[in-house]
This record gives sequence, C-alpha cells and structure tokens, in this order.
Amino acid sequence: MNDKEIVLTRDGLKKLEDELDDLKSVHRREVNERIRQAKEFGDISENAEYEDAKQEQAFVEGRILKLEAMIRNARVIDASDYVADEVHLGATIKVKETSSGTSHDFTIVAPPRPTRRTHGSPTSRRWGAP
Repeated sequence: MNDKEIVLTRDGLKKLEDELDDLKSVHRREVNERIRQAKEFGDISENAEYEDAKQEQAFVEGRILKLEAMIRNARVIDASDYVADEVHLGATIKVKETSSGTSHDFTIVAPPRPTRRTHGSPTSRRWGAP
C-alpha cells in the first residue's frame, strides 16, 4: 500500500472516517448477508447473486484498506496556520473573469471535486499555492 502523506482538512478527515465506519459497520454486514443468502440457493458455480455479492465484497474490502491507509497517513491542516492572503489547501478564493466581469469561488482541496481545485494542480500553483 502506498504510504504517501495525505494532506486533509479536519472536515476531509472526518468524511473519510465516517465513510470507513459506514463500510465496516453497515456495508460489510449487508454484503456478508447477501453472500449467505446466495449460498442457500445451492450450486454457487452458476449463481449470479453469489458472484455479484463476492464482487461487492471485494470492492468494500478494498475501499476499507484504502481508507485506512489514507487516514493512517493523513496530515491535518488548519486554516488558522496560514495568513489570509495566501492560497493554500482549504482556502476559498474568488476568481473574476476580466472579459465578462463574472466571478467564481473555488476551494483548494486534495481530491478533485467540481468547483474546486486540487492542491498542487497547475491552476492552484498559478494562484500561488505550492
């Protein structure tokens, strides 16, 4: 597993922890129940329900491993550690189009999301982020 440091806001870390908790406490149990029920149908070699549940189980277990690694390698940043006029992870910036005069707000985040820019992306670096 890649042990690369993950830079997150407190909110981002909380979302990962919540997803991990949900996968472990709810989805894992649901998938195991689906597998148990599919086995009751008899021959699992030609059982689409069983195959589907096993694939979902593999996805859930893989996602759990990934989330655990991300949380283990997380470095939480705090907006109060930065001055207000710097572009940094977690900062919300306003960009004004000179031609039309319209402005757009963007938040610098780690994973890409709509109306947000990834920390370290060419766009965020152009605005002054590392």
